[in-house]
Amino acid sequence: MQIRTLKVIAFLLLSVFWAKTSFGQETPGDSTIRQASLGQAVSNFYISIGQESRVYNGIEYHPYDRTIKGTALFPLDAETWATGKVTYDGISYDGVPMMYDIYKDVLVALLYNHFSMYILQSNRVRDFSFSGHQFIRVNADSLTNDRSGISTGFYEQLYKGKTMVLAKWVKTIQHSTSITTVLETYFIENHDYYLLKGNTYYKVNSKGAFLDVLKDKKPALQKYLKDNHINFRQDPATAMAILAAYYDRI
Repeated sequence: MQIRTLKVIAFLLLSVFWAKTSFGQETPGDSTIRQASLGQAVSNFYISIGQESRVYNGIEYHPYDRTIKGTALFPLDAETWATGKVTYDGISYDGVPMMYDIYKDVLVALLYNHFSMYILQSNRVRDFSFSGHQFIRVNADSLTNDRSGISTGFYEQLYKGKTMVLAKWVKTIQHSTSITTVLETYFIENHDYYLLKGNTYYKVNSKGAFLDVLKDKKPALQKYLKDNHINFRQDPATAMAILAAYYDRI
């Protein structure tokens, strides 16, 4: 590791020296080229030490047996890596190729060699986002007043204001025998919703449960649902986010 680091530093210094030498007799029009050359030298340095970055610290990820129908990944149509942002050990990393495995509840990152897949250590991940979805990690052991039975893990943050709405996506593996007596294995998805009001989490898997937590403004919320033709049953995630935002406003 030490020898490698010394080589990288030497490479960087040589790159910078070359850039300075090449543009020692710089004309006014050459400044842009010089800056580009120096920028490339620094870029090469970070590419070289990328494999030593703290974010790449975990165990190898192995894909599932292809005979299992469906997918363990989020979103359901995920077929490739999405570039996202992750906060790891308090440091924010942008442009990280990632996938979220719902079944294992782990964040998977593609390494610098664009081949190896690593599971980032969950207790060191504070939050991550990709493809328009924001996830946070909830540590149930740190909660002092919980009425939901929420467990430690990653939750999609559907809305964050004075209140907060979270969704927990869950995948399980099921087995069944078809009419041809062939054993089939497939992923089944479930989900739970949680509402944070004050310092307390509530499980809100129905419209009734959601409105009961916000009962101090329940009539206004019911009217807002009706006036805006919001179908709670058809899309509870969107409905909860909209209602929570309206609740915070009024």
